[in-house]
Amino acid sequence: MKPSNIEVISADWIVPIETGEFDSNSGSNDVLSDHAIAIEDDIIIAIAPREQLLADYPNAKHTALAEHILAPGLINAHGHAAMTLMRGMADDYPLMEWLEQHIWPAEADLVSYEFVADGVELAIAEMLLSGTTCFTDMYFFPDATAQVTEKLGMRAQINFPILEAPSPWAENAGQYFEKGFALSDDFRHSPLVKIGFGPHAPYTVSDSSFERVAMLAEEMDLNIHVHLHETPSEIAASIEQYGVTPIERLNQLGVLSYRTQAVHMTQISDSVKDILVNTGTSVIHCPTSNLKLASGYCPVTELLSLGVPVGLGTDGAASNNTLNMFEAVRSAALQAKHISADASALPASQALYMATLGSAKALGIDNNVGSLRVGKQADIIAIDTRCPALQPLHSPISQLVYTDPASAVSHVWIAGKAKVVDRQLIDIDQQALLARCRQWRNRMR
Repeated sequence: MKPSNIEVISADWIVPIETGEFDSNSGSNDVLSDHAIAIEDDIIIAIAPREQLLADYPNAKHTALAEHILAPGLINAHGHAAMTLMRGMADDYPLMEWLEQHIWPAEADLVSYEFVADGVELAIAEMLLSGTTCFTDMYFFPDATAQVTEKLGMRAQINFPILEAPSPWAENAGQYFEKGFALSDDFRHSPLVKIGFGPHAPYTVSDSSFERVAMLAEEMDLNIHVHLHETPSEIAASIEQYGVTPIERLNQLGVLSYRTQAVHMTQISDSVKDILVNTGTSVIHCPTSNLKLASGYCPVTELLSLGVPVGLGTDGAASNNTLNMFEAVRSAALQAKHISADASALPASQALYMATLGSAKALGIDNNVGSLRVGKQADIIAIDTRCPALQPLHSPISQLVYTDPASAVSHVWIAGKAKVVDRQLIDIDQQALLARCRQWRNRMR
């Protein structure tokens, strides 16, 4: 008899994040009790009561997870994965001082293919162990990022950087484009890794480069990922140099569309909201990094009410200093309440939605991931509630948002393949990885 390649995963609760209905109290409309998920290869083929699925698939492998919550894998919609190796290197500085006096000089000395490969593996290990199954990246040597990501079976949108200034990866804007095109060709058929344009920011990219990005993104059907409206000084400098705000300039250059992901967006006026709505641009909210760098606040509740797609990210570990998406979810919910002076703002179910299906929509991959639904990719995480910090459990969604469930992630599947089992990484030699990280630390000293 041919062995079954179907696996049934059962748990006490499943949070599918599928309806998009937000219960401001418990979010109970999005919770299934005593259900199971059947997966075949990389696809979810059924979600139903536990006993029904076990009867339907008697020969399937059964992973029984008592007192666990199953949820879609979290999607980290913005970061710089390799910068995990710079974690804690330069804290407590405002953005531009942090960049110009600490990060950029360090990158000039340190960044190489090997640096990025090791930093990305460290980032993937951290993300998997805390429940993230997909990430978006923008950094030098994106070829290293893409190769490590695919090798480890992680899902990602990797945006090749575009700047006017030289870096360890490219000498000028033309070379950034040339190397990016080669990368796009290499991963054109990858089921896990998607390539996009990553123009760094309005203050590091010229009009001609932005116009080229806009034209080629449409021709090649690739996304655009850009830091935008991050600080008041960025706005002031743009008005002085160009006579318009950064988002007005990018709109004039044709950069903004449903393919565009605007990261941070802490400086938003009514005219900015109009541009976002009219162009279909997505916003990526990075609450913890914004708080740490004192960059400002993104008014996510207002944007969501206008229908702007909003995803959630951590930013890089050099400015956060963690890739814990559950912390980002909690920070987003609390920050929204504080800004609006409204305790009902961004309720738990909506905050969790933003880190899953919301991020997937912002990245344009919501047909495949972001929720647990028949026909979608089996990107699933399991959270073990049998610990003091998650008890007593009145609402699974509340526990996922307002406690610290990252340390309770017990299992992770990406495209149906187990990546974490009983809190142990499957494809990463953690001790060897940590040894390489210590070597980088010693070099950086």
